[in-house]
Amino acid sequence: MADLLLAARGICVRFGGLIAVDAVDLDVNEGELVGIIGPNGAGKTTFFHTLSGVVRPSAGRLLVRGRDLTGRAPHLFPRAGIARTFQTPRVFREMSAEANVRFGLEFAGRGRRRAHDAFADARGILAFLGLADVAAVPAGALTPVRQRLLEIGMALAARPELLLLDEVAAGLTEREVEATATLIRRLRDELGLAVVWIEHAVRALLGTVERVAVLHQGRKIADGAPEAVARDPAVVEVYLGADATRP
Repeated sequence: MADLLLAARGICVRFGGLIAVDAVDLDVNEGELVGIIGPNGAGKTTFFHTLSGVVRPSAGRLLVRGRDLTGRAPHLFPRAGIARTFQTPRVFREMSAEANVRFGLEFAGRGRRRAHDAFADARGILAFLGLADVAAVPAGALTPVRQRLLEIGMALAARPELLLLDEVAAGLTEREVEATATLIRRLRDELGLAVVWIEHAVRALLGTVERVAVLHQGRKIADGAPEAVARDPAVVEVYLGADATRP
């Protein structure tokens, strides 16, 4: 049985009188693929921010392998084995793709044990992502889909155990979404990473992850196998709709 990697317990986030995240629990085991879905304004991104230290929870606890990181500075999360991407890729546009990944290796990944040969150097990470041919190209000159891949490469440079992916399929074509879903599977199958993936491309997510949590108005209303969650009456009513997961 896989060990518990991340445990979020009763996470609440308040902005003044607004409760953005309301007592949400989430467990992530080693090598597990977990999806988070929900309508706009459900609190998904805010909850994601707490998992990476960007937002300090108003209440609750966040444990990584039993270590309490609640309210700790964001730079400590990569050291604990958590890396993330953002809805809008954050890359150094004037630097080459290789230099972007090398930056991650020299800073976020420094001191982290190399768990796989793909983490050995920037070229290895770029090759894993299919970006070897653009190693010398400035990041700002890459296509949007390749910028997203490059940001994943920068996250991999932190040598994480858990990768948090925030809408990495946003704005992509159907074929690119399928390729992204395949990559996420490879991150677990070939690199052994746990992945938590927020996405509006519901069909691709449900066909990729092993477990999915659904947020609505800041609360978790479902958490289970994709097939079961897709049939949950509450989830269908507030988000998926009767035809959302049919071919």
